[in-house]
Amino acid sequence: MTERLVTGDVAPAFSLPNATGGTTSLADFAGRNVIVFFYPAAMTPGCTKQACDFRDSLAFLQAAGYAVVGISPDPVAKLEKFLARDELSYPLLSDEDHAVALAYAAWGEKKNYGKVYEGLIRSTIVIDGAGKVAVAQYNVRATGHVAKLRRDLKLA
Repeated sequence: MTERLVTGDVAPAFSLPNATGGTTSLADFAGRNVIVFFYPAAMTPGCTKQACDFRDSLAFLQAAGYAVVGISPDPVAKLEKFLARDELSYPLLSDEDHAVALAYAAWGEKKNYGKVYEGLIRSTIVIDGAGKVAVAQYNVRATGHVAKLRRDLKLA
């Protein structure tokens, strides 16, 4: 597993297919703050809660100067359904080979009911306009995370 990112690290570049049929890259946000959140699986209860919390806070976050991007290991077709079903208004990106999640240390060992396995670690990385990590949060909770992030960014 890649070492976790910390404040001041250069954010790893990425370019991934998105739910609307195009490609979204970190470079698309050059000069802007962007919140990149990694979630395990589209259309599951926890991930839906988290995605909808970002959707409901999007206008506030954008007014504060932050774009939002969600990344999961789901295929594009599933992300298209998720985007439409929950009226999500920010890019959802498909990282099926986990390369970006690995680069961001959001893929690794997990434990559930005594079983150890590899999977996506729910994480949020805030990247500043210069492409550096401003905030790195790992093993975040789906419920209440956006409110906590807003407090951590002193936006609440």
